[in-house]
Amino acid sequence: MSSKRSRVHPKYKTKYRVTNWPEYDRSLVRRGDVTLWLSPTAAASWNAKPSGRRGGQPKYSDLAIETALTLRLVFHLPLRQTEGFLGSIFEIMGIDLESPDHTTLSRRGRQLDVPLRSLTLAEPIHLIVDSSGLAIFGEGEWAAVKHGGRGIQGWRKLHLGVDDAGVIVAQLLTDSNLDDATAGVDLIGQVKGSIATVIADAAYDTRPFYNAGSDRGARVVVPPTKRATVTRQRCPARDKTVRRTNKIGRRRWKKESRYHRQARVENAFFRYKSIVGDRLRSRGQRAQAVEARLACTALNRMTEIGAPTSIAIGS
Repeated sequence: MSSKRSRVHPKYKTKYRVTNWPEYDRSLVRRGDVTLWLSPTAAASWNAKPSGRRGGQPKYSDLAIETALTLRLVFHLPLRQTEGFLGSIFEIMGIDLESPDHTTLSRRGRQLDVPLRSLTLAEPIHLIVDSSGLAIFGEGEWAAVKHGGRGIQGWRKLHLGVDDAGVIVAQLLTDSNLDDATAGVDLIGQVKGSIATVIADAAYDTRPFYNAGSDRGARVVVPPTKRATVTRQRCPARDKTVRRTNKIGRRRWKKESRYHRQARVENAFFRYKSIVGDRLRSRGQRAQAVEARLACTALNRMTEIGAPTSIAIGS
């Protein structure tokens, strides 16, 4: 899990200045525009079409449920308030649609198959991966808190893969005990286009992770662990990194390999936790996975409408 502290004294940290503040300011305002999240496409296909199968038919389309749950995340609403919020929006806008009730949102949310929606990217991309923890309440912990106890919080691991612009291109939510490198292999596999570089921290210094990147034709940039040794051709890409690091030192290697780009994914986690939150609201693991996927799609939408452009102005 990503919990690293900078070793650079605040006095010597590089300072940055945003150069497109007017455009970025407008994009921040737009995040609160309900019509940004309630698209005409969603409104037009709000009610589910008949499936042609016997038995009960769903009243709302998957896109309607996805839209409602996205509004819940963006505006930090409980499910009941989401129901009322959406109903009032339809009334104000004069749209003859009904809001799904909170029980429908909870039940259908667990069943959604939501793709991660990202921007159209120039290829090949530089894939930067890392993980961080999100707090959860399990059934036992929830009962303890309900009856006056403090409870023990559990957590899940959120694994992200971003490109150079900070766009989330791969995402995975797992149990807290899954190692980062194994999840990293999955993230690499999620990227459909070509990959130029895969960048990660030392937790990903494993042969399977290196091989997954190399098999996609990518250059893998991962600092070796302190006790790393050459594997005698079992992983040539990793052996090359170990030899180079031993020769010029870790600090020079990081500068030479442009490892500093790893900060892009750390910034993505900062955005996730400051905008969406540092805990999962859903109870079941399936619903939690859907929640994390919707949150990442929402963050990509925010990046699409405007992101800050900054330049270094010294320390």
